[in-house]
Formats: sequence, structure tokens, C-alpha cells
Amino acid sequence: MRITLKRPISLEGEIILPGDKSISHRAAILNSLANGDPAHISNFCEGDDKTSIIRCLRGIGVKITQHIGCEFSKESECLLIHSSEFHEPKNILDAGNSGTTMRLMAGLLAAQPFFSIISGDLSLRSRPMNRVITPLIQMGAKVIGRESNSLAPLSINGGNIKGINYTMPVASAQVKSAIILASLYAEGKTIITEPSQSRDHTERMASFMGADIQVHKSSIIITPSQLKTSNINIPGDISSASTWIIAACCHPNARLKIKNVGLNPSRTGSIDILKRMGANLIIENNRIENGEPVGDIIAESSNLVGTEISGDIIPKMIDEIPNIAVAACFSKGKTYIKDAAELRFKESDRIESMFQGLSSLGAKITHEVDGLTITGTSKLNGGYCNSYGDHRIAMAMGVAGILSNSETTIGSSEAVEISYPNFWETLKSIQR
Repeated sequence: MRITLKRPISLEGEIILPGDKSISHRAAILNSLANGDPAHISNFCEGDDKTSIIRCLRGIGVKITQHIGCEFSKESECLLIHSSEFHEPKNILDAGNSGTTMRLMAGLLAAQPFFSIISGDLSLRSRPMNRVITPLIQMGAKVIGRESNSLAPLSINGGNIKGINYTMPVASAQVKSAIILASLYAEGKTIITEPSQSRDHTERMASFMGADIQVHKSSIIITPSQLKTSNINIPGDISSASTWIIAACCHPNARLKIKNVGLNPSRTGSIDILKRMGANLIIENNRIENGEPVGDIIAESSNLVGTEISGDIIPKMIDEIPNIAVAACFSKGKTYIKDAAELRFKESDRIESMFQGLSSLGAKITHEVDGLTITGTSKLNGGYCNSYGDHRIAMAMGVAGILSNSETTIGSSEAVEISYPNFWETLKSIQR
């Protein structure tokens, strides 16, 4: 499917985001293995990732139902997650396009005393899995993948695992979370050391639900423990919020309010970078919900300046870099994005995807193995670009389209269905 966009006179309105997919996955998995009454999860993430995690959990015996109008979710739909005794799946578990589902489920399955196979679509089967397989094997699980244990499908003979002392070669929240999930069942403590901080939703939520997890600087210490179920309201996805923030900052006549956004410090690298670039941002209604910081963000037209983005801040904004690349096109001076080679192993090669997309719209951009260099010209010309089937690229190019001087057509625009099915409708609603 293709969609054609043109620049509106102004952007204004309030936006309610889909639930954060990282937090949604953890809420479903942790409540599945916890003890207690069924847990109500409201504002669960939308799209294919939601389908993937629910399908995989149901495949090992978790009862998950949907309903509307309970005391917790009010008028909204919520998921009811029942604490369950897991059983061996009768079929191959299908993670779809969701790397989060596959890696977190791998950690959970490694701890279970049965055999399972987990796979996904063509894109997911080409994404690296060796970094999650290696520590799970060290813990005692038997995990086998294609191409010397580097690619899915993964076959897992789990159970009888032991705690380990593991130093992660690369910061990765998904790998860290897989180890934490396995560690809850292990014999003895597990110590994980990160080279730099990655998002810490698993530590926060598991601790909130009663897990014995201690964090000391770059190390996480997990003692096997039993969790209690908890009702959770999922905050809006900061990665999706960054799309609207950058649309407002780069448009000359814009003011947008994005409500109920997750503001976990391990995820707000894009906010820090945009403030450094001179963005007009206000954060209000700050609060803590279920151990996670949440607030509302107001973004307005801004005069941005280029900057260098590298080092420890990259893991805190890895999914927002396509949006930041669009912002760099409308900034004064050069923006250097470095140390982001991880982008080449997402739903698409996002370095190449953004280089091709922005180049086709007239951006002054070059690409390296680990990043991009963009010279801001305060304009894009419009034209044709493609999402390459990647939801983050589709949304970033959508913003580029409404900022361009002439019409922009985006191929494979349906990719937004993966995480934000109403994206194009929301984009239309804020245009004046």
C-alpha cells in the first residue's frame, strides 16, 4: 500500500499513544509466571507485536482473555492475564515479526522443563539470536539455532538451569531481560554486568511485583524468587512519541501535546538529545505508575541545531534514531550519529533505510557502518520513498513527508500495523 502526504499549514492537537510494547510484553510475561489473582493490563500495545506475544503465551498454556468495562480499565479494553502452569507447546511458537517476543520468550522457555521451538517471519529469522542463546546455554539450557546457533528457529530443551556471572558484550535490554526471566527459576544467584545501561523495564516491573533484584551501578543481581500478580496500566510508547515531538519541532507552526508517555530514564535519550538541539519541550504531570515514570509532553516549533549523538546514549534512544535523522535535516549545521551499528539488525537495516529514504527526498546525508552524517538544510523536497516493511521507518518517513515542500509518497505504508495501526489516521487528525 502507498500513502501520499503533503505539508499542512499547521499541526495541533492532543495525542494518546498506543501502549509501550516493551512494557506490554513484560507485563504479560511476568504476570503469567506470577502467583495470585488474574491481572488486568490496560492500554496493551497494539498491532502485530500484541498478537505475537499473546499467541506465544497461549501456546504454553497461559489463559488470556479480553474484556471492557472492568473497574480497573473503566471504558477501555484490557487484557486479563491468568497466572498459569506452563506446558510443552503442541506446535511451533510463532513470534511473527517481534524480536522482543522471541528473545524474552527464549529466556522464559529456557527455564521450563520441556521442549519447545520458537520461530518467526522471514525478517525475524534473519535477525541475530546468538547473543541471547550464548548466556542461556551457559545457564544449562539446550538451545539450538540455525547457522551455528545464530538464527531462528530456536529449539529449546529447558529446565535445571543454574545462575551465572555474565558480562554482556553489548548493551541489550532484550538479552538482559531473557537472562533475568531465566534467572527467576535458576539454582543460585545470577549477576549480569552491562557495558552501558540499556532500558530497565524488566528490573523495575519484576521488583515491583516482588522479585529479589538488586541493581548496583552496571550490575544486576537476581535471586530466584516468586512474583505476585499486579494490575498494570501501560504508558504510551516513547518511541512513538518521538515521532510527534519531531513533527512539531520541525514544522514552523506547530504545537502538540502527547499524553501519558513513559519517561523511563533508560528510554529518554531522544528527549535529552532534542533538548540539546534546542527543542521547545515541556514535560508536565510527572508521576510514577507501577514503578515507571510517566508524564505529558508538549512540543512546539523550534530552531534546532546539529549535534553529535554517540556512546552511552545510543541504547537509550535506539528506536528513535530514524526520527532524529529527520530532525537533523531541519537543523542548523551537521548532525553525526555514531556507534549505532545495532540499527542494521532491526526490522530493516535502518541505517541504509534512512539513508535511501532521506536521500530520495533531497537530504544531504551520508552513511557509515555505524551511523549517519546529515547536513541540515531546513528543507526536504518530497518525492518517493519506501518503508522497507519497517514500522519505525514508515513513521519517520511519514513525518518527513508532512515536512517536505512537495508531495511525498511512501511505499509499504502498511508497515505501521506492526506497532501503531492508527498512525496514519492520527497524522491526519493533527493537520490544519
